[in-house]
Amino acid sequence: MIKKTLIIFSLLFLAVIWLAYLSQYLPVYVSALSLITFIMYAWDKRQAKQSTHKKVNRTPERTLHILALLGGWPGALIAQQWLRHKSQKRRFIVVLWLCIFGNVSVIGGIILFEKNARVMPLN
Repeated sequence: MIKKTLIIFSLLFLAVIWLAYLSQYLPVYVSALSLITFIMYAWDKRQAKQSTHKKVNRTPERTLHILALLGGWPGALIAQQWLRHKSQKRRFIVVLWLCIFGNVSVIGGIILFEKNARVMPLN
């Protein structure tokens, strides 16, 4: 249940961004970065499975967090739930949710600022 809820939350966020900023670059940026982040999670999951048999290069957790912080958190959250990757490490989960909270706060602030700017134009 929680898995589906988190995936739906991520997809709804992407839908809201597309509806709110249809003619701007923000939806393309967030969607593209989410796709890249998802691919990085999938690649790291693949490498993690192979690392039991041989030595392989893994994607550093810092890289995954930076991608989430830069706006790719919907892809990170979907990958974490769907691929079941990095879903047990408490520290990783806390940092990811801090990235999500920060991103949602910034986007919410931008939306509120734009709404207030339309109501009270700066002359």
